[in-house]
Amino acid sequence: MPSDSDHRPLVVVTGAAGRIGRATAPLLPSSWRLRLTDLRAGELPGSGLPVQALDVTDEVACRAAFDGADAVVHLAGVPDPTATWDRLLPANVVGTHAVAAAATAAGVRRLVLASSLQAVSALPAEHQVRSEDPPRPANLYGATKGWAELVGSWAAATSGTSVVALRIGFFQEQGPPWPGATPRDQAAWLSVRDAADLLRASVESDLRGADGRPVGHGAGFVVVSGTSASRFRKADLSTAVQVLGYHPLDDTWADQPGG
Repeated sequence: MPSDSDHRPLVVVTGAAGRIGRATAPLLPSSWRLRLTDLRAGELPGSGLPVQALDVTDEVACRAAFDGADAVVHLAGVPDPTATWDRLLPANVVGTHAVAAAATAAGVRRLVLASSLQAVSALPAEHQVRSEDPPRPANLYGATKGWAELVGSWAAATSGTSVVALRIGFFQEQGPPWPGATPRDQAAWLSVRDAADLLRASVESDLRGADGRPVGHGAGFVVVSGTSASRFRKADLSTAVQVLGYHPLDDTWADQPGG
């Protein structure tokens, strides 16, 4: 347990026992104090990092969990494009609002929301997704991620909390090939080490461009794409690279024939 004299910034992660959370938590900066949370208390498999219990649909509990936090990384939710509305409503809709409301009430400096490229999955297949593209989902899961982006915009516009919404791509802990993966999946791959760097950059960026001016879609709010650096990629990474300082390394086709 960190001592009271530990002045490192406190970063709270929700949904830490999910696929992205458990894979990236051991790679997050040692300059942070981590408070990992999930629906059930325990330890992360592999790393053994402690996890506190938190129901993200409970705004009061979220407010207590976020006390003293510099940043909140909200990964909790149902990550299933085939999920029904009844499954999605509690965590993806009610929970996202509760987390955003609690973060702003707690005076959190930075809120990072896990959106998804599914939020823009109805765009033409040949279109390379850009940060300025508004949500256009092809499924209810994607619609809840579009909702998350709107909640983030609301939170930033009505408080002192700045918000980064990450349109996360095809997260896979192992590199290619992936049986059954579509060309779109391959072009949207996000590796573990790149996901960890994306979270680092999202928390630490001052959200300013090369000219030093604030950037984004409004008061302290920006949407960025979250994929690795594949040469053929579904999403444009210029905002993530230039504004956040994201440094992706992995390429779906690097070790494949013709790569």
